[in-house]
Amino acid sequence: MESPLPEVEERIQQAAQIMRTRDHGVALTGAGISTPSGIPDFRSTGSGLWTRYQPMEVASLTAFRYHPEKFYQWLRPLANQMFSAEPNEAHLALAQLEENHRISTVITQNIDTLHQKAGSENILEVHGTLETLSCIACFRQVRATEDIISSLIEEGKVPRCPDCGAVLKPDVVLFEEQLPAKIWRKAKICSQKCSFMLILGSSLTVTPVSSLPLEALASGALLIIINQSETYLDERADVVIHDDVANILPAITQKVLYG
Repeated sequence: MESPLPEVEERIQQAAQIMRTRDHGVALTGAGISTPSGIPDFRSTGSGLWTRYQPMEVASLTAFRYHPEKFYQWLRPLANQMFSAEPNEAHLALAQLEENHRISTVITQNIDTLHQKAGSENILEVHGTLETLSCIACFRQVRATEDIISSLIEEGKVPRCPDCGAVLKPDVVLFEEQLPAKIWRKAKICSQKCSFMLILGSSLTVTPVSSLPLEALASGALLIIINQSETYLDERADVVIHDDVANILPAITQKVLYG
């Protein structure tokens, strides 16, 4: 990896100083932390999934209920990418920060479970997860077993409930759905109690998650934003680095943990 530019190196030092001297840090992660692992994001111009698909046609609750086959046809290649992806250096660095008590909680918009694979433990998945599915008829929840995953990815089979035979829906938040209430409440409380928030790979355009940094600011927390593009909170952040989080976060973590 090339050495960062002097102005970027200065911001890395500033971020590390904040994280060394303040406790109860919280990380908020978006799609940008997982794109280096080969998972496409949803909103980037030209490459985002929503530039190729109409979200309400394939990823809304109405679309799922009326056309689950179409939903799974759309999800199939994405699920294949997510289940086969490996954590990148940013995921691993974040797990190190948690292990060393610099970060207490990871709030993520991602459904790819790469934080878990990297070793993070206290994770709030505000947009749900692909690890479990729920029956739309009897509401039984099941794990995404290898049989279910392989049947979907390799054969295109729609998962069905082992009890009643109805369609299983992944426990991810679709358009027209509310966020999981308990997890959302925990995310708000963590944001209100943190002393700094580390925003990683999120453009902060998706509500209501984009409001969490405002909760942190209102409680006196400092903001560190690492994202390729600008966000609406750049002017209010204490450190802003527009770069690849997989390059920048490991550099910050090195300085936080080892000086």
